[in-house]
This record gives sequence, C-alpha cells and structure tokens, in this order.
Amino acid sequence: MPHFSPELRRSIHELRVEVARLHRELVRYGLVVWTGGNVSARVPGHELFVIKPSGVSYDDLAPENMILCDLDGRAIAGTPGSDLAPSSDTAAHAYVYRNMPEVGGVVHTHSTYAVAWAARGEEIPCVLTAMADEFGGPVPVGPLAVIGDDSIGRGIVETLSGRRSRAVLMRNHGPFTIGADARDAVKAAVMVEDIARTVHHARAGGELLTLPADTIDRLYARYQDVYGQSTDVRR
Repeated sequence: MPHFSPELRRSIHELRVEVARLHRELVRYGLVVWTGGNVSARVPGHELFVIKPSGVSYDDLAPENMILCDLDGRAIAGTPGSDLAPSSDTAAHAYVYRNMPEVGGVVHTHSTYAVAWAARGEEIPCVLTAMADEFGGPVPVGPLAVIGDDSIGRGIVETLSGRRSRAVLMRNHGPFTIGADARDAVKAAVMVEDIARTVHHARAGGELLTLPADTIDRLYARYQDVYGQSTDVRR
C-alpha cells in the first residue's frame, strides 16, 4: 500500500465515491450501453486520477473498485481496485490530464445522437442559445483514433486546445468531454447529447439558422460569468 497522507487518502476516497456515483448519471440520462463509457477525476494537487474498471457492469460499480492511476495511466499497486484492468480509455484520459492541467474531469459516452454526428465526421453547428451558453460555439470533430495507446487523448487535446468547447466528437467513435471536475464533465456530456438530438431534429425540418458570432460571445460570457459561478476550465 503506498504511503499517502491522511488528507490525500480522504481526497482519494471522496473521489472514488463521486466517480462511482457519476457513472449512474450516465445510465440515468441514457448516455451509455452495456459497459461502455467512463468517467474519471483528477486528484487535486497530485499526479493521480480515479477511473472505472474495464468491462464491469454499471450495476456493480462501487467506490472500492474504482481504480487509482498515475498520469501515465498505470494503476497504483496495492490500492483498492488495482487488481482490475482500468478502462480501455485510460490512456486517453491520462494524456488529457498530462497536457491540460486545468482539467479536473474527463467523460466518454456512447450517446446515440452525438455518436451519429461523429459517425458523419460533422461538427454540431451553434444554432441554439443554450449551446452558445454551454459550449461557446460549435462542438468540433476530432480525428479518427483507435483505442490502444494515447492517440485518442492526443486528438482530444489537439482539437479542444484554444477552443471554448468542453466537448469533442471523435470521428467514427463518439463524444469526450472535459470539465473543471468530474461532475462538470458529466454535465457537458449530458448537454452535448441534448443539443446533438435537438439540432438533428431541427435540420430534418429545414435549414439551420446559425447564431452570429457576437451573439454567441455575449451569451457565453453571460452564462459563464453572470448566470452562475463559472465552470469554464480555461478560466
């Protein structure tokens, strides 16, 4: 068992509880099927994060089988859950944490409408005020990358760097979201599926009306700085 201070042990335990709970939110909002999808959370102030195990039913996820990893994606030996294989997307999450220090949470889902946009390799245009509020513009498409190394993580970082969007549609794969913490990243995952569905139906009915850039800027600034406490991970 690693020698962690009592404060760090408490922090890790709290994150295990939170990450296990947040996976139930993915199920509640219909964002995942079977054992797909994952939530992770950075341990504040440490080069560690907590993520779900691979191939374990959502019904069986619990704080004690969440896996503590270093920022290279390696499970910390001797800690609860370390006998399980971490999520197959662990390398992607680790790459994001290494290269985006402001990010405290990462989420991947297989939500139907967002995946459909990803399958077309098409960004979601900013045609809704709620979308301007939450994402500050269109939701971009990232490159095709396959599980097995940190290629997905590189695509996430390259696509989201310099953008206000907290969501990316990895081509032919699906959405990944980032946040100031894990709950914030789950919120982004819920919202990206909501706008993906709405814009899909809107386009089926006719031409989409893209919001002007200055309107997007005003809406985003109001939502982030006036409506409530800012959750923009880049502030």
